[in-house]
Amino acid sequence: MKLKGNLLVLFSLLALSTCFGQTTMNITAVLNDSIQTFNIQQEILYENSGEDTLSVIYLNDWANSYKDKSTPLAKRFAEDYIRRFHFARSGERGSTKIYSITDENVQLYSWERPEENPDLIRVNLPRPLLPGKKATINLLYQVKVPSEKFTRFGYDDLGNYKLKYWYITPAVYNGEWQLYSDKNLGNQYAAPANINIKLSTRPYLYVASPLKTERLVTEDKYKTTYLTGKNTVTSDLFLTKSYRFDAILVNKKEVLTNLEDENLNPQMKGFIIDRILKFLEQRLGSYPHESLMITREDYLNNPVYGLNQLPRFIRPFPDGFQYDIKQLKAITNQYLKNTILLNPRKEQWVYDAIQISLMRDYVDTYYPKMKVLGSLSNIIGIKWFHAADLEFNDQYPFLYLHMARMNLDQPLSTAQDSLVKFNQNIANAYKAGAGLKYVDAFLETDAVKNSISEFYKTNLLKPSNEFDFLEILQKNAQKDISWFYKDFVKTNQKIDFKISGLKKSPDSLKVTIKNKRNNAMPVSLYGLKDGEIVYKTWVEDLGEAKEVTIPRDNIDRLALNYEGEIPELNQRDNYKGVTKLLNKPIQFRLLQDVEDPRYNQLFFMPEFSYNLYDGIAIGPKLYNKTILNRNFDFKISPKFGFNSKTIVGSASIANTHYYDDQDLFALRYGIGGTRFSYGFDLFYEKFTPYLGFYFRNSYLRDNERQSLFLRNVNVNQDLDPLNPVEQPEYNVFNVRYNYSDTNLVDYISAGIDYQIAKNFSKVALDVEYRKLFKNNRQINLRMFAGTFIYNDERDNDYFSFALDRPTDYLFDYNYYGRSQASGLFSQQIIPAEGGFKSQLEPEFANQWMTTFNANTNIWKWIFAYGDVGLVKNKGQDAKFLYDSGVRMSLVQDYFEVYFPVYSNLGWEIAQENYDQKIRFIVTLDINTLLRLFTRQWY
Repeated sequence: MKLKGNLLVLFSLLALSTCFGQTTMNITAVLNDSIQTFNIQQEILYENSGEDTLSVIYLNDWANSYKDKSTPLAKRFAEDYIRRFHFARSGERGSTKIYSITDENVQLYSWERPEENPDLIRVNLPRPLLPGKKATINLLYQVKVPSEKFTRFGYDDLGNYKLKYWYITPAVYNGEWQLYSDKNLGNQYAAPANINIKLSTRPYLYVASPLKTERLVTEDKYKTTYLTGKNTVTSDLFLTKSYRFDAILVNKKEVLTNLEDENLNPQMKGFIIDRILKFLEQRLGSYPHESLMITREDYLNNPVYGLNQLPRFIRPFPDGFQYDIKQLKAITNQYLKNTILLNPRKEQWVYDAIQISLMRDYVDTYYPKMKVLGSLSNIIGIKWFHAADLEFNDQYPFLYLHMARMNLDQPLSTAQDSLVKFNQNIANAYKAGAGLKYVDAFLETDAVKNSISEFYKTNLLKPSNEFDFLEILQKNAQKDISWFYKDFVKTNQKIDFKISGLKKSPDSLKVTIKNKRNNAMPVSLYGLKDGEIVYKTWVEDLGEAKEVTIPRDNIDRLALNYEGEIPELNQRDNYKGVTKLLNKPIQFRLLQDVEDPRYNQLFFMPEFSYNLYDGIAIGPKLYNKTILNRNFDFKISPKFGFNSKTIVGSASIANTHYYDDQDLFALRYGIGGTRFSYGFDLFYEKFTPYLGFYFRNSYLRDNERQSLFLRNVNVNQDLDPLNPVEQPEYNVFNVRYNYSDTNLVDYISAGIDYQIAKNFSKVALDVEYRKLFKNNRQINLRMFAGTFIYNDERDNDYFSFALDRPTDYLFDYNYYGRSQASGLFSQQIIPAEGGFKSQLEPEFANQWMTTFNANTNIWKWIFAYGDVGLVKNKGQDAKFLYDSGVRMSLVQDYFEVYFPVYSNLGWEIAQENYDQKIRFIVTLDINTLLRLFTRQWY
């Protein structure tokens, strides 16, 4: 117990002994509906409740975070590839205009906005504010409300106002100022305050707020609403004319909500909300405020991800379940955020752990048999999948492991604005909940449940921190759980165990358990008999490995973490046969499925591809990859080409090593092979061993990437009589370095490529830069420069640099008709090498080539482009070439059409057969298209 005592002392030392003073804010606000502005007169009575003397007071002015394209909020949108803010009209953005800031004697304060934080205000006090003393700050300002299309809060096209952080509030001081700009995280750190609001609006606007409505006065053209709140943390405000909130009274608490009700009758909605509130009061304690406001907008910014987001006609859940779970998450979130005063930027994991723990227990209590697929789990065909076996609560560790398997998970203690979007929205919350479930299973008592309740009641409306929660949790535990914070919360250290050895005797089993990671986490060991649990124990203090002795008890198989209580990275090596020949049986599945660690799984699924020569090629794919990534994967995919009337396809085997907290993010090596047609009755076979080094900044929100890729490409192709190649069989060793740093505003990518073969050696550089300016003008620039070190191929241009359409002798590009010299398929281009769009002479360079490609937008997705370059062939002078035209970029890099206008050929637009000069880019590969939609999440 000495370690436990030391841990409690550590938590006590780390905990901050701070308290919030009782700030009072008196606000008079008048809405000018015609220009979406509030004129606000505000008095802040600020009390210095700390032990330090203050010379400045900081204020949060998050309404000003919308003012232009250079604020932290705007930069956050750009990092996440969210275009709508950058392209919005200036009138759709918000701002704050300060007229004056004065003291109680109407003397002007000196104030400024920090250069990098225009949504904060620094008020310089003329006299130091001593501990226990108060200062009065009077503000006169105007707030321009932004459009709701950016964050779901603001004004909408129907004349409604959905407001959050719409007035100025004091920042938190707890030994130092806690200063955070708005980054669309929905988590302003504010102390509770007494609020009095006199709000004047047009009479047709219905007012909804969690504050208490003291009275309404209607006179002339305005309606004045008087709102008050005590110890209020947030005061969202909805002014609506096209809808009203449901007001549901439960145990003297009013719940205002506009969440979709799926046509449930008022009695059912009241029953559900009543049950949720009683559950939370029982598990946490009573809610101290009179009203709770649950909005559709808050929920949609933090929804329950999963099948319950599907359209109603295919939602497989029983009546009321979806509404219940949505309200549960939204109510629990508001319940905690309005009562437990943690730093939401740095300690969000505590909110998440408690919320997900409560949600899991609620589902276990009222929907104990609910599957993650709902009623779909019972449909023939679907019920054969392991996904159909998953409980609704199994989604939490699953979605965390999705990021852990890609090595993109981040510590729970990471600041919210440093998390990648998937972690910030989903994975870290689910990891926190899964971690608390891990502790609960390990303790095998009600310690976690009791600790949550004690933490809530002890810290209700008081400043608290993560160590207050951890101290209570450790105090109530009967075992040492220091590993939970040290190894689970503070790091992204993965959890991974395996059974590495087994010694049998007639009455006992000596089991060696290996901890494949450097942590002190415990693991559960099970003895199984015919798939049923006959023995269970928890093994602690593993170190690198530990041998434990357990009774034999007719055990036929051993397993670690059999019930999945631990969010373990890899459970596939957790099994050991005692009386069985195999550690795990082999299982064959049709179509890709969720991983079932109880089996060695192999999957079959139909796969198809298309090119002009093979036509549609269909065949089975045999592979081992589950929905979650795995390090070792293989696939064999033979297909029958209906045009070529033969077998084509591909096969590959690869392994990936991930590295935590290093610039070297991953190392991947493998072998792949393909066989397809490259012309009518002409086939190629490609065999490629490779090794790739992938680098990524340890700060995962940084989009900078680097890679070094080495491969040896072996090609064997049928000889084409019409285009004889001296070497139909050839081998090319290729080394390529790539660099990229991309986001919405600035995009740069570059690569250096070196190739050496028997008859040639060459090196090439390509650089692409895109810039989106504040006036919405976009410019795209690309440069390519390549030269042969030596080139013995004199009678053909098969290995030469191409001006507009690479020959693709390495068979890397997805040409649909790679050998076509005319017709639609010959008009497909790949933006590589020269990058020209017009077909000019000379088409190839067997010595060196340098080209520049540029385009800029004319209107929205219509661009003007131009290309210039020098092409040098042996024995000839370098030739200057150029072209220009119009580019229609429907989906950049994925679906584009180029219309040549003027080039070395003259006015192409006026020449015959112009339709054959039009070029296009089209991407049909589903994985490539998915990256377009997932890039903002990772």
